Amino acid sequence: MVASDVPIGDRIRHYRGERRQDVVAGLVGISPDYLSQIERGLKVRPWTPPPAVDVEALPVGRWRDAVRAAPIVGERALKTLGDETGAVIQDMYATLYWLIAVGSATSWHLRQVRVLAELADESTYLGVPPVSWTTGPRSHWRVPLGPNRYLTHPWRLREALAEADRAEYGPMPEGRQLCYHCQLPTDQPIPVDVQARDNHVDKITYACPTHAPLYPTDQQPRTLTSAPATEHEGRR
Repeated sequence: MVASDVPIGDRIRHYRGERRQDVVAGLVGISPDYLSQIERGLKVRPWTPPPAVDVEALPVGRWRDAVRAAPIVGERALKTLGDETGAVIQDMYATLYWLIAVGSATSWHLRQVRVLAELADESTYLGVPPVSWTTGPRSHWRVPLGPNRYLTHPWRLREALAEADRAEYGPMPEGRQLCYHCQLPTDQPIPVDVQARDNHVDKITYACPTHAPLYPTDQQPRTLTSAPATEHEGRR
């Protein structure tokens, strides 16, 4: 028997196995309906950050996982989610972090987005500011944590981020692309320049997320709404 003070998510994982949902719910001490909502990422036991006077690094994978998005993608996704968003942390670099149920997101292949989850061979941490920090420029709760605003539904979040990805960077090209700067293949290719000839795309230059901001600003910027670029990248 697992002690009652063990986090509810840990108790569910301990008992789950091949047991039926009603059996697991009885062992954990909750209703089958509540368990169903937890497993769909809609409800969890209330959680608040521990008392702190500064940002504290807390492990992901115990109370919640997180999704990190660069500002250009995160801001658009946040607007799309509207009232459907859960609590959101914004760090000093304007990067956004959504909280999601443990294990509810894996392998999201979106540019400038990363799922922060517990790994088998290493620990992953999320910088969590005090609940009272709700304004910048320091790390703060962009969307404050509250009794009815905690986790974001994972698939609604993914859809919003995927829409932002397409809007900012166009369709994802086939396969990995070489970064212009480090000359290494990246599975998150960001278009930083497009060269057109006779109203057709002649060449697209890609960068990895790390080096995309370093692309020379005196170069002709990529037109993200360019019809030739969209047609070129949309070919499958």
